[in-house]
Amino acid sequence: MQSFLPTRFNSRPAMSDIFAKTRRLFDLPDNLVYLDGNSLGPLPKSVAERVSREITVGWGEKLVRGWNEHGWMDMQMEAGNRVAGLIGAPEGSVIVADSTSVNLFKVLTAALAMAGDRRKILSDSGNFPSDLYVAQGVIGTLARGHQLVVAKPEDVETAIDGDVAVLMLTEVDYRTGRRHDMKRLTERARAAGAVTIWDLAHSAGAFPVDLAGCNVDFAIGCGYKYLNGGPGAPAFLYIRPDLAKNIAPALAGWLGHEVPFDFDLDYRPAPGIDRMRVGTPPILSLAAFTSALEVWDGVDLAAVRTRSIELSELFIAEVEARCPQLELASPRDPQVRGSQISFRFHQGYAVMQALIANGVIGDFRAPDIIRFGFTPLYLSKEDVGRAARTIEKVMRDRLWDTPAYKARAKVT
Repeated sequence: MQSFLPTRFNSRPAMSDIFAKTRRLFDLPDNLVYLDGNSLGPLPKSVAERVSREITVGWGEKLVRGWNEHGWMDMQMEAGNRVAGLIGAPEGSVIVADSTSVNLFKVLTAALAMAGDRRKILSDSGNFPSDLYVAQGVIGTLARGHQLVVAKPEDVETAIDGDVAVLMLTEVDYRTGRRHDMKRLTERARAAGAVTIWDLAHSAGAFPVDLAGCNVDFAIGCGYKYLNGGPGAPAFLYIRPDLAKNIAPALAGWLGHEVPFDFDLDYRPAPGIDRMRVGTPPILSLAAFTSALEVWDGVDLAAVRTRSIELSELFIAEVEARCPQLELASPRDPQVRGSQISFRFHQGYAVMQALIANGVIGDFRAPDIIRFGFTPLYLSKEDVGRAARTIEKVMRDRLWDTPAYKARAKVT
């Protein structure tokens, strides 16, 4: 039988060997192609044991002593340092805490305080709506005349001017996978006197990120996508180290105090990134996330990026050859997209439900996008081939065209 793999991919068996070990680290269901790690990463095998140990020993046996004797008090920084290694940040500059939206509130209010009299927050229409909602809420809460300006993604660079207080962008568009040039836009913002905030929700763990090299001021991101931290995993927050000592958090809590157990009635911020802690952290979720991050030990993110491009290029070629009804929504140039591929179809939701029913899991984003994430830690070329053939079957036989697949669930 003729292989669906182009010669250029068959000629690189060594690349497959790099990820054979990491694939075995995940608990993946049989007979399923999982292309939704950009929404929720699968379960690393080590996590269940780690969380069980935290429950039975840390909580069950140690009880409140777990804060000291099981390392609970240091877990946010332990996880933060692991994340730092994946996003080009120095040790001690990342804390794992709260949700992405809460962390955005913290860094956006801090950034606006740094920006002085400027009142413009610049973002783009490819940003995740939650980030825009947070910005709108901050503007209303501060009530100091700030304005949110939402440009088209391709117009962001020209929109950066001397009135911009904060440039607030998600590096990779959650719908299309379009990727901003972080270094160029950060340099442009710095030259204009603006503070930068980057959301790395679709970047961290997908490809190399260099926050320090790009001189980014603030960054945030979630733990449950490419980092495989589990549903609702804690998020992370980065502050450029030289800024951290001067930030006065608008959302101040007891664990961000200089000495939390002094129970001082007046807030004194802790040194550095620790001041961005707020309340008591969710230890069981942190244990799961910290364990999940161990799958990255010894993994070269440059190799991940190379493999991701190979898989996604192969996927585009196979799907376009088999399914002319689908329109590519992602940039064709792999250098300007993240680690996902999106196609448009007027009945995209129904198509995705039919695919899921036939063993290929991706997801749908309104109004018409079917979205597929490429995560080399556990995906192979064979998975790509099976997915392409299944998409062809769903489209050719109109398997999507049934009432059951068109009925919207709460989560798409």
